[in-house]
Amino acid sequence: MAKRFGGEFSPNGTNTSTQTSAIDERRLRKPGARAKLLFLPPLVLAITSLNNGPAALVAGLIGAAILTLAAWLLHEGLEAEAEYNARKVARRPALPRKMLATALTGVGIAIAAYTGDNGILGSALYGIAAAGLHVASFGIDPMKDKRIEGIDTFQQDRVARVVDEAEAHLETMKAQIAALSDRHLTDRVSDFQIIARRMIRTVEEDPRDLTGARKFLGVYLMGARDATVKFVDLYKRKHDAEARAKYEALLVDLEQNFAARTEKMLLDDRSDMDIEINVLRDRLQREGVHLKTKGNE
Repeated sequence: MAKRFGGEFSPNGTNTSTQTSAIDERRLRKPGARAKLLFLPPLVLAITSLNNGPAALVAGLIGAAILTLAAWLLHEGLEAEAEYNARKVARRPALPRKMLATALTGVGIAIAAYTGDNGILGSALYGIAAAGLHVASFGIDPMKDKRIEGIDTFQQDRVARVVDEAEAHLETMKAQIAALSDRHLTDRVSDFQIIARRMIRTVEEDPRDLTGARKFLGVYLMGARDATVKFVDLYKRKHDAEARAKYEALLVDLEQNFAARTEKMLLDDRSDMDIEINVLRDRLQREGVHLKTKGNE
């Protein structure tokens, strides 16, 4: 039976940056109660349209469907925005979900108002007001890519592509394991995702680390995703204890290797910084500028 990894970089260890990462990742997945409340108006509209005649019923159901789609797009848009805000390097969302949700909300409210005999003009005004309130409450989608100054665009685009692929692999793993409704396995995969995302954040902060991390964020995560898919398919058909133990052992190995590689990247960055500081100090001394150190003060 595989032993749970409990080193410095384990989610249950003492590394504060990993724990902070865990908090951040779980927080960014919660769009908020206000967004979830928007699933209620379409339900109310559909119910109240049942006794208003066939024309009003059809219009009400169409409006309810549009409002439901708007609420779903808003939910997805808020999640995409949270991920965008959590990254140092990120592309703007390819699909402006929040703005589409605003437009659909305006249309849905206009249809709902029209079923109440408000006329075309009154319904349009209600729709415009609803769209305006929607923007005021939830804002619009990020409109530009997020980049780090001093790093060329090509390198940052490479990082963004690798990060997007890595996040897609992690999301597939999470969705597959969630289908088993097994709390322990869900937590184990979540623990691994925290460590993997620590590597992702490290690469985003310094794209020069991409070369050393690319195999981990590409090949290894793809392998972990495929292994998860196969395990879930097998475990659904037969609760094989041996297969479960092997899968958990795989997660342990991945955690250890990802944590070790991330730490090596951080140590290399520190070494590079020390070298740059020493070079700068020597150059300043040649120019006649002598820097005081703590020991010489």
